[in-house]
Amino acid sequence: MSIKSRMVKLKMGDLNYQSYFPEPESKAGWRYLKSAEEVRSIAGMDAEKLDIIRQMHEFLYGGDSWGIVIIRRGYLVREFYTTNVLVPTRFDVWSVTKSFTSTAWGILFDDSRNNKLPGGKKVDLDSYAYEYIPEGYPLTDPRKERITIGHLLSMTSGIPGVKHGVIGMPTSTGNGPFEHALGRCPNRYGKWVDKLTAEPGTSWDYSDPAFAHLSLAFKNIMNCEMSDYLKERVFDPIGIENLSWDVQGGSGFIGPHTNAHTGIHISARELARFGYLFLRRGKWKGKQIVPERWIDLISKASQDLNPSYSYSWLTNSEGTCWPELPRDTFSLNEGYRSNRCFIIPSLDLVVARVGSGPAEWKKGQLVKDIIDTVID
Repeated sequence: MSIKSRMVKLKMGDLNYQSYFPEPESKAGWRYLKSAEEVRSIAGMDAEKLDIIRQMHEFLYGGDSWGIVIIRRGYLVREFYTTNVLVPTRFDVWSVTKSFTSTAWGILFDDSRNNKLPGGKKVDLDSYAYEYIPEGYPLTDPRKERITIGHLLSMTSGIPGVKHGVIGMPTSTGNGPFEHALGRCPNRYGKWVDKLTAEPGTSWDYSDPAFAHLSLAFKNIMNCEMSDYLKERVFDPIGIENLSWDVQGGSGFIGPHTNAHTGIHISARELARFGYLFLRRGKWKGKQIVPERWIDLISKASQDLNPSYSYSWLTNSEGTCWPELPRDTFSLNEGYRSNRCFIIPSLDLVVARVGSGPAEWKKGQLVKDIIDTVID
C-alpha cells in the first residue's frame, strides 16, 4: 500500500477522532505521526514549519532542559526535547500543580451534589473554608471566617500573597509550612500572613499560603489525601503512571499533607494526557472523569478582579490572557520555569511544555507559532 493510500485509509477510518484515547505509556502509549505527509494529511499541520519552531526554541532556550509535546486530533504530532531529556523524564511543574488541586475540588463538589461525601457533608464553592480547617482556630483574623473555598481557588481570599511580598512558602527549620499558611509563624524572610489585606472576595492576590488551606480542608472533608484521591479518580483511569506529588509539613508540625500549590513531577507526554482529558470535556473511554460543569467553570473567568484567572486555571475567555490566541484557549496554571499545558478546543489542540527553564519567556508565543502551522 502506498503512503498516500495509507493516509487516506487512516483519515477515513478516523473521522470520529474524538473517540480516541491513548493507552498508558507502559503499553501502546500515544499514536503518533511520522512523515511530513502524515502530519499534513491527518493532523492538518505543516511539518516543515514545526521543525523550524523546534530549531528556534532550541536556539533561544537550548541552555535549559525541557520537553514539548503537541497533540492534534488525537495524534502525537511532534515532540521536542533537549539532548539531556528523554521521553519519560519528569519535571517539577511548580504551580501547574494548582490546576490538579482545582480538579480534585471540582470532582469533590460533584461528589457532594451526588451525596457521596463522607458523613453526608455538603460542600461547594460558597462553603466557608475554616469550617473544615480546625487547625486554623483560634483565628488570627476574625475576617477569615468569611473566606470560602471559592475565594481560595480564585486567589481572592485576602490572605497576603505576591502583591505583599509573600512569594511561595519558604519556611525556616523551626517553622512548619501549614503553620505559616495559617498565620502562626513567619516565613524564612520574616513575612507574616496572619492578617488579611482585604475583605474576602474584594481583592486578587496570588497567594500560595492561601492555596495551602485547600490541602487541609480537602483532607478533613474526604479523610484522604488529595494526591490519593486524584490517583484513584483521574490518574489511574486515564493512564497517568509515573506522576509523583510532593508532600509538605510533618517533622513535628502539621502534616505531612499533599502540597496543594506545587510539587507535581510529570513528563511532557503525561501532562499532555491530562490536558487531553479536558480537551475531551472530562470524558475518557465513555466515562465522565471530570464533571463537564467544572470544565465550563475553569475555562472562564471566575471573578472580575482578574479576568484571566479562573479557579486556579488560566483563561482567555475575555481575550486578556493571550490576545494572540483563540478566545477559547485555556491552560493549567502557569508553572515557574515555563511549565505549561494549553488546551484549544476550537483547534482540537493540546500543547504541553515541561522543563527547568527559562524562568521567563514570551507567554503564548510558542502556541501562536504552533497554531500558525495549522493548514486545516
